[in-house]
Amino acid sequence: MTMKRLLITGAAGALGSHCRQHVAHLAETIRVSDRDNLGAAAIHEEVVQADLADGKAVMGLVAGCDGILHFGGQATEGPWSVVRNSNIEGLYNLYEAARHHGCNRIFYASSIHAVGYHPPTENLDDKIDIVPDTLYGVSKAFGEALARFYHAKFGIESACVRIASCQPQPQNHRMLATWLSYDDLVRLVERVFTVPVLGCPTLFGVSANDRRWADNSAADYLGWKPQDNAETHRHRLDKEQGQPDPSLPDFHFIGGPYVTMEIPDDV
Repeated sequence: MTMKRLLITGAAGALGSHCRQHVAHLAETIRVSDRDNLGAAAIHEEVVQADLADGKAVMGLVAGCDGILHFGGQATEGPWSVVRNSNIEGLYNLYEAARHHGCNRIFYASSIHAVGYHPPTENLDDKIDIVPDTLYGVSKAFGEALARFYHAKFGIESACVRIASCQPQPQNHRMLATWLSYDDLVRLVERVFTVPVLGCPTLFGVSANDRRWADNSAADYLGWKPQDNAETHRHRLDKEQGQPDPSLPDFHFIGGPYVTMEIPDDV
C-alpha cells in the first residue's frame, strides 16, 4: 500500500539524494529534509530544512508522515559534541516526534561501525556483540538500542540497517566484501516500507558479494534479495591499485581503517 507521506532525512547526502530520486513510488508525497540546501521541490515533494538537534523543528518535520527513511546526522567520525548532537540528540528527537505523531515505520541507517571490531573471518549475524570502533560507531549502537526501546514500548517498527560501504562502485579491495550497491539499497528500502509486518530487525547493508561475511538470514522474511556482486569489480581494482597489503586493518576488522582513528579533539 502506498504511504501518504514518506520523510527522507539527510536528503542532501549521497544516499539520501539517491533515494530521493528513486523511491517516489512508495508514497504520494516525499518530504525531504536536511540542514543543507535541497534545491527546489519536485512536483511530488515537500522540502523542509531542519536541524535534527532542534527538537521543536523535528516535531514539526515528522507531522503527517507515515514512514521515515533516516539518513540524517553525522555520517563519519567527528568530535563528541558533533556526534552527540546529530546522532544521539537528533535521533531521540526523531523517535519522540514519531511517537507523538503516530509514525510507526522507520528505516534507520545504522552502520557497520557499531560492530567494527569484529574480524571479517566470522559469520556475522544480528546476534553478534556490539563493539564500536569510533564515537560515531557508539552513536549508531545507541540508535539501534533506541529503536528497540521504541519498538518494545510503543510499537514503532524499525529496520536497523548496518550499512557497510554504500558507493556507486567499490573503491578498494576491502569493499569487495563490504560493498552495498545503490540499487540494492533501494531494493531494501522498498522492502522495509512494503512488508506487512516489519518488527525491529537488525541486518547488514551488504550486497550479494562473493566475499561477504554478513549473515542476514534472520531478516529473510523481509524478502530482500540483493542482486549486485562486488566481485565484478575485482579486476578493475587489481589493475588500478595492485594487490593490497594484507596487514592493513582493512582485512583484520570489519570496521577497517576506522579502528585506528584517533578520537577527534572536541573544540
